[in-house]
This record gives sequence, C-alpha cells and structure tokens, in this order.
Amino acid sequence: MTPPLAKKVPHTLTAHGHDRIDNYYWMNQREDPEVISHLEAENAYFEAQTQEQSELRETLFQEIKGRIKEDDSSVPYIKNGYEYQTKYETGDQYPRYLRRKVEEEEAQLMLNVNEMAEPYDFYKVGGLNMSDDNRYLAYGEDTVSRRIFTIHVKDLLTGQNLPDQIPNTTGGSVWSACGQYLFYSVKDEALRPYKVMRHKLGTAPQDDAVVYEESDETFRAFVYRSKSKKYIIIGSAQTVSNEYHLLPADEPLGELRLFQARERDLEYSIAHLDDQFYVLTNWKARNFQLMTTPENATAKENWTTLIPHREDTLLEDVDLFKNFLVLSERTNGLTRLRVLTNSGSKSKTENRESHYLEFEDEAYMAYTSVNPEFDTETLRFGYQSMTTPASTFDYNMVTREKTLLKQQPVLGDFDAANYVSERRFSESRDGTKVPLSIVYRKGTPKDGSAPLLLYAYGSYGYSMDPYFSVARLALLDRGFIFVIAHIRGGEEMGRHWYDNGKLLKKKNTFWDFIDAGEWLIQNNYTTKSGLYGMGGSAGGLLMGAVANMRPDLWAGLVAQVPFVDVVTTMLDDSIPLTTGEYDEWGNPNDKEYYDYILSYSPYDQVEAKDYPNMLVTTGLHDSQVQYWEPAKWVAKLRELKTDDHQLLLHTDMKVGHGGASGRFDSIKDIARDYGWILTLAGRG
Repeated sequence: MTPPLAKKVPHTLTAHGHDRIDNYYWMNQREDPEVISHLEAENAYFEAQTQEQSELRETLFQEIKGRIKEDDSSVPYIKNGYEYQTKYETGDQYPRYLRRKVEEEEAQLMLNVNEMAEPYDFYKVGGLNMSDDNRYLAYGEDTVSRRIFTIHVKDLLTGQNLPDQIPNTTGGSVWSACGQYLFYSVKDEALRPYKVMRHKLGTAPQDDAVVYEESDETFRAFVYRSKSKKYIIIGSAQTVSNEYHLLPADEPLGELRLFQARERDLEYSIAHLDDQFYVLTNWKARNFQLMTTPENATAKENWTTLIPHREDTLLEDVDLFKNFLVLSERTNGLTRLRVLTNSGSKSKTENRESHYLEFEDEAYMAYTSVNPEFDTETLRFGYQSMTTPASTFDYNMVTREKTLLKQQPVLGDFDAANYVSERRFSESRDGTKVPLSIVYRKGTPKDGSAPLLLYAYGSYGYSMDPYFSVARLALLDRGFIFVIAHIRGGEEMGRHWYDNGKLLKKKNTFWDFIDAGEWLIQNNYTTKSGLYGMGGSAGGLLMGAVANMRPDLWAGLVAQVPFVDVVTTMLDDSIPLTTGEYDEWGNPNDKEYYDYILSYSPYDQVEAKDYPNMLVTTGLHDSQVQYWEPAKWVAKLRELKTDDHQLLLHTDMKVGHGGASGRFDSIKDIARDYGWILTLAGRG
C-alpha cells in the first residue's frame, strides 16, 4: 500500500518581512470532510504497514493487562470524619469512588464511573470535592477529551444529582463553608481559564456571579481552598509570576483581599496555618525559599525567611501540619522529604528539629501523598523507583517509623530482584553533566548488542523522575534497556536547569538528548542501530528536533502528540496554550524569538534528507497540541524525505491529548507503540 500523499495548497504566512509557505495549512479545519478523509487514509496505511504486528500487539496487551490486579483499591484516607477510597472491580475500565463514616462498617458508593461512561467513547471524571457538611459531592465530567468539564453536584443523602449543571469549566470547584455556594473557573475560546465564578445551589448557571476576571491573556485563573479551610484562595498564574486574592470561606459574598500584587519574575504560592501564611517564593531566591507572613499583613515587605535559599537545593513544596512542616527538596536531581518540628519561634528555624527520610535506591522518586488532616503525627507519602512498584507509606514524624500500607501489585512472575537500576551522568557538548536513570533485566548484555529506548520530556520545568512502569516490563523482558534522560528544560537539578532549557537556550534540551544518546553508545549500552527515542507533547517536539538535527543517530523515533509546528502555533493566540506560553518558548512577534524558534521548529526545519523510522501519534480532539500539527508534519516529511524508512501516523479519532480514558484501552496505545519498536529491533 502506498502512503497517502496530502494535497498541497500553498498558504503564505508572513512575519517580520519573512514569508513561510505552508502547503498543508488547510489541515487545520477539524470539520472538513477532506481533512477527516486524509486522517482516515493515514490510519489505513498505518494498519496495512503494521498488519504483521497485530498478533504482537495483542500479546503485549494481554501481557501488560495480565500484570495488573483488576480488583484493586487505593489506600483509604480519612477526612472530616469519613474514610475515602477508590476501587476497581474485575473488568472495570473506570474507578468507583466510595466513602464510609469512620465509626461505621458499610461503605457508600458515591460514583460508579463505569456506569456513567457507558454512553461515551471518552469519559473522564475529575475535581471531586465534598461540601463541609459531607452532604454534597461536586465533580467535573469531560465526554469529549478537550479538557472542558461540566460540573455536577450529587446529593449523597438522596443519591440523586441536583439539576445544577455548570458547563465550560476546568472541572475543579471549591465549596463555601456553608455548603450553598460553589466557586469554579471557566474557559475562554482558547481554553484558557480566565474567570472565577460563584454559583448558588438551585439557581441557573447563567446567573452565576463573576468573582474574579483575568484580563491578561498570558495568565490563567484558578481557585482552591486552604488546607485550614478558612480561606477560598483565587489565584492567577503565568510562567514567571503569580498573584492571589483571599476570600474567607464563611463569607462567600464578601470582598476579595489581595495577598501580594503580581510582579514580573516574582513567583510565589501560599498555604495557611493558624494566624499566618507560609509563602514558597523565588523572591531573592532562584531555588526558592520558604517565608512566613502575618495573616493580616501579606504584602511581601512583611515576609520573613523561615527556610533560606540554597544554591544546591530546589525547594519544591511544603506540607503543613499542626506540629510539623514537611519540605519536598530536590538535590542533585533527587527529591528528599525533610521533616521539621513546628515549635519555637514561628519565624525562625532555631529550636526546630529537622531530619530527612531515608531511601535506599540509587535513583527513585518520593512525594507526599494525601494529607488532609492538620492534627496528626502521621505523614502519608509515596515512593517508587525503576525497579520498585509504586508504594504508599505512613511515616510517624515523632518515632520515625515507616509503615508500608500498599505496594502496587504486579501479577505474574515479577520479581524486583530480576531487574537492575543505575544512575549515570552523560556529558553534553558544553560540559554539562546530565543525569540518566537506567533500568534493564539482569543478564542483559552491556556490550552494545542490546536495543535501548531513550525517553525524555525537558520542558516547563517539569522533572521526569525515575518512575516504575508495569508496561515497561514488556520491553525489559525482551532485552531492551530503558533510559530516562533528565535533560535541561526540566527542573531536576535546580531552577537553573529549567532556565537553561527554555527561551533562547531551548536548543540545550535537544543537544542534551542527542549527547545522552552518544554517551550511551560510547559506553556500550547500545549502538546506533539499536538506539530508539520516545517523547510526548513537548517531548514530541524534542523528537521532531532531534530527527532534524541528528537523523542518523536513531534506529527509530516515537513522537506522541508532538508539538512540532512551533512558530505558527505561537503566532496564533486563538490556539489553546499559546498566550500563556510566551515565557516558555518566547513570543515570535518579537523578531529575535521568531528567528530562534524558526531555527529549531520541527515542521519548519524538515528538508530533503534521510530520516529514521518514525511513528507519530495524535488525537483528533487534542486540546493541548492540535491534531493538525503532527498531521502536517508527517505530510511534509512524506513530501521531502529521501529514505525508505517507515513513516507512520496514527490518529485516534475519539480522544484528545491524554489518549484513551479507560485503564485497559490506554494499554492498547502502549502495545501499539511498543509493538512497533520491538518489531524494528527484531525483538517481537
């Protein structure tokens, strides 16, 4: 079967006196039958080219599914007199949400998402939020996969949903203390949350009051409730600055109070305890510091340092308890959990005992979990590594005793002792040492003969930790080595790691990945003929960039929902995410940024040369990276590439950015991608 060749309709895009001819611009018409026909033709070509992989895909699907305990449940947590738990029964694609009174045995089924999802191809529930009197459950429902939620309210006393249905929201919401008002944020046409509204139960949503409106299109608005329950906090945020307003939760009709006015490059977040706020901020602290301020004097001139800035440690988060503070700190690429007593002077670290939780793995991820109660000595935290399944612990902050509550079950013959995890550092061309998290099955040769999958993200300051994956075992058991490259653009090594991988330094992200691949070859983990790359979304941009910059280095690349048409997208402020991301990629309305982005934008840099084998995936309803970006990219590659390597595009016509919504349906996507890689590597 010959690959589909898209028609060419020249469209001139002009900026700064420079013309770009986009022959496939026409693909951005989602409802155009010709667009749909082209995507379906690409899907048919994908199926024809991978027909011999169908049995392998089914084998992988059954193998991965077979490792998952179908009748499973989360570790319950207690909040406001009730114990909450999420459960799956055998065959369930979606969760069941339950609660029970602490003093009673029988649990109440709040939501059975399996029944709710039956009429839809895609279904997602999010933002579950209980009123203070434990009667009303608010939740968001997305049936299209565009991340546009309708908020519903269920009366758990009667078991019936109220008539109230609030459309076009983020899905999250906040109750007033009285339980009669619901605060939520709505989206504009570019899917930017820009208004916070107040809804009174029993009234029409179109009559809801605007509490706050964000007029700056580079900011997004959101709302949450402080852990102390005293305040409804309305936030506005962009990449490099924040602003918050306070509203007492028992005064839902009251006036907002500004916490600290926004300033360019001032980032801060707030948490409330007793009569003061804790402020996590980059003010005079690139790696952030923790400060405190009186409850009624919140402007930054009143902030006092509690945990000072450290050059070698990024302060990522703080959890507040009545007698303890728990800090999430990142040092040398790994997160450490630090417990401090909350005694002595509230604005000083003196007289506060401090200790770190101890972990054994060379590379791991640790994180605080659900901790809704203030007055407790117990910290709930999560832990996993590339050989240790996700584990939930309770930690006594006084006795320092750890109690394992649950480890993710892995069915079959899984034994963590059969796998090896390493932490190494590759060296980029500018001398920067980049952490690599490596995992493989014992006995896998390290003489260059093993195939290797290199994975990375590298944007938005998002740190890609060394996580455990049940699905990944299917690769490891077939002789693959799997590596996460913690490249710049993330925040693994501190704030400078992010700053040196964005804007006019974005190419460091791509070179780090390429040089990590070279290092792995030089150190006999694999060879060029066995090196594969994978990344999604902004990691898909990474795949597109390295395909252009070093096409000879890869045996194959998988670009999942890739952001590849960077210049055109960042010049179009009607597209979701664009305006809020000028501080990530740069604003191409400025010629300096236009020229720089153009120099790496994967779509713009496609040229007549050999490319590696490539699998590109997308979803028709993607709200984050529009489907036409990968579709156009593949069309242009088909037109210009000079090799006979595989180039495949698969579009899921029913879903968006996150793929399938059911827990088993999502495995089919993994089996598709792994099946393609394993076939190329001769390990199918």
